Amino acid sequence: MPHPSPVRPRRLPAEWEPQDAVMLTWPRADSDWREELPGVEPVFAAVASAVSRHERLIITCRDEAHRGHVAALLEHARVRMEAVRFFIAPSNDVWVRDHGPITLIEDGRPILCDFTFNGWGGKYEASDDNEITRRLHAQGAFGDTPLRRSDFVLEGGSLESDGRGTLLTTTQCLLAPTRNPGRSRVEIEASLRTELGVDRVLWLEHGWLAGDDTDSHVDQLARFCDARTIAYASCADETDEHYPVLRAMEVELAALRDPDGRPYTLVPLPLPLPKRDRDGRRLAASYANFLVIDGAVLAPVYNDPADRIALERLAACFPGREIIDIPCLPLISQNGSLHCATMQIPAGTLPDTDRAPAA
Repeated sequence: MPHPSPVRPRRLPAEWEPQDAVMLTWPRADSDWREELPGVEPVFAAVASAVSRHERLIITCRDEAHRGHVAALLEHARVRMEAVRFFIAPSNDVWVRDHGPITLIEDGRPILCDFTFNGWGGKYEASDDNEITRRLHAQGAFGDTPLRRSDFVLEGGSLESDGRGTLLTTTQCLLAPTRNPGRSRVEIEASLRTELGVDRVLWLEHGWLAGDDTDSHVDQLARFCDARTIAYASCADETDEHYPVLRAMEVELAALRDPDGRPYTLVPLPLPLPKRDRDGRRLAASYANFLVIDGAVLAPVYNDPADRIALERLAACFPGREIIDIPCLPLISQNGSLHCATMQIPAGTLPDTDRAPAA
């Protein structure tokens, strides 16, 4: 029989647990998005519209003029504006999954953890992004929920939690010497256990997508859908450059066991056909980069024949939740997708007085 889940003084909740809000950092013309802005802002508006029907939104804008611009876009997209809260902070980019807070539940209460973000191992300037959580907290974005800062370099896209003490991650990312130099695998795993309250770390040695500059974030590769189910990026085309590494990852996933010693139920998500930028560079398009919110799953689609298959398989993984497809071709032009551009805030984090009325 399954063992009952122990009461944990500190734990990393699963994404499918109840939420208060989703965070977005809005793209700007004075950034790497300048050429893609006309295409990518409708993607953000579609995400905001979908989320606002189920929970609240915390949106970071650069300044008051930017906030006015974003508000006009959202009103035009018929977003439920009573669900939206705007905050002002400088940013380097939009990838709030990696610069936003990682929320733990500690002794029954949420704690915001502000880990260090160094631009995926120093690849990009990230000094403003690294301060966003602190600045929003100082503005009251999270009410009186405590904020804990850490010098440990850690990104939300590198973590998958089952909410029961199991963490799924990749060696390529967390063991990259540009993140926490000088720390061994044993030391990093010990830090994960201490910082996040997990008692099992499942390491994937394989897994990679062309165009991904995060050193193989797990949220592009393999995702918990419930405590016993993992959906993962799969490649059936033996001529595709991804075939050998994703096949090796599939073998690894099949060998994993849940806390009760059972193999996981594995759900393959097909790769879309190659998507390329203007220079012919292949982009990281993955259906595993979905976002779970209250009552729904936001799923990236790429105007591809595999979209329908991916949506059907995700619907089977999340019975009872609405599957909302979000066109993400403009978003992957800067190397991330839907999950990368969002961060969920678990229930109990925001003040009840800030709760938006139900749709």
